[in-house]
Amino acid sequence: MTSEWQGKRYWLVGASDGLGEALARLLSRSGAEVVLSARSEDKLAAIVADLPGKASVQVMDISDNDSVKSAAEAVGDVDGVVLLAGVYWPFGAKDWNADQATAMADINFTGFVRVLGQVVPQMVAKNAGHIVITSSLTGFRGLPGSIGYTASKAATMSLAECMYADLRKTGVRVQVCNPGFIKTQLTDKNDFNMPFIMETDMAAREMFEHMNDTAFKKSFPRLFSLVFRGANFLPDWLYYRIFS
Repeated sequence: MTSEWQGKRYWLVGASDGLGEALARLLSRSGAEVVLSARSEDKLAAIVADLPGKASVQVMDISDNDSVKSAAEAVGDVDGVVLLAGVYWPFGAKDWNADQATAMADINFTGFVRVLGQVVPQMVAKNAGHIVITSSLTGFRGLPGSIGYTASKAATMSLAECMYADLRKTGVRVQVCNPGFIKTQLTDKNDFNMPFIMETDMAAREMFEHMNDTAFKKSFPRLFSLVFRGANFLPDWLYYRIFS
């Protein structure tokens, strides 16, 4: 299925840089109106000024319930919402950082729940809408040195799966994207080799193609994703011998 983007209105949450910015440009070039949200008004305004189509800014702090409620009311009715917000700090259980771990849970997962709580009831009521959740290949199984991020991405993947189970026979379409490494300010924090790392434009193209498809879940890059998906079939003793 190829979506008709002309005249559609999409709210992109976490669109001030990286994958969110790249996807906003793709959607705008395809004819969709985009509403861009994040905390940085200056960054969002600069992006909107450079987009070819109708676009606007709605500043929002996804970790603050009142901010999310106010933003959702200001944005109003949309055809789709794409959840892309995320923060990341690499550390493991031996070097636990309580503030950073809580922030990753509160933004990467609970923040998504806050936004969905404002838009899903409206979509269900009108039996129409498109919800796209960004998870990660890391969400398939626990990894060392990734306490907050991997756990939060596993939660977003499960959230998408639960929503799909509930809504797949309705007019509300739910999808989840599980990208691998993307070259952004987040992955710049890593000091290890990142196989198959993608530029943001390439990752946005993969995500946009998925949004034009009927499939529920897409994990990419395809070859790299086989490692993570296949790990689900390994017994614990073998998995942790290999990965920790």
